Amino acid sequence: MFLNIKFLTYTAVLLAVALVFQMGGFPQPVTGPLVNMVLYIAVLFVGTISGVVVGIFTPIIAYIRGILPPPLMPIIPFIALGNAVLCILFGMFKDKTYVGALISASMVKFLILFLAVKFLVDIPEAAAQMMSFPQLLTALGGGFLAFLVYRALVAAGVDDSMFKDE
Repeated sequence: MFLNIKFLTYTAVLLAVALVFQMGGFPQPVTGPLVNMVLYIAVLFVGTISGVVVGIFTPIIAYIRGILPPPLMPIIPFIALGNAVLCILFGMFKDKTYVGALISASMVKFLILFLAVKFLVDIPEAAAQMMSFPQLLTALGGGFLAFLVYRALVAAGVDDSMFKDE
């Protein structure tokens, strides 16, 4: 069962890390990959559901904290959906091929956001541009950073099974 103290604790810590990146005042080309990295790390160390939880809450909290301005409110459900799908696809295929899982998850997240701003939501043009191709780059960049962090942690002796239920 995924609702246990270990799951909740690690997921809350990862959500906090993502929020620190969001509130750090970094430009979007830095913040985006860092938040996506946290999503991938959540999937790798805690599990797919953890990544989904972090991915759903990050845009909501970003809006509440004023990181996402009010004109972007209509895109929040699609950011959450894109993050959730990214985590699910990555979780499904990461053990077969990390690169393939990363590329497919990133592409689908990009498509969700691109199609949302193209056909479903009306947001300022500059924001709509940020919800298209740059999202693919931030998702891919986050996956690359997550790979580096994961490898460094494993090399340092951190075992991903210590974060998951036995």
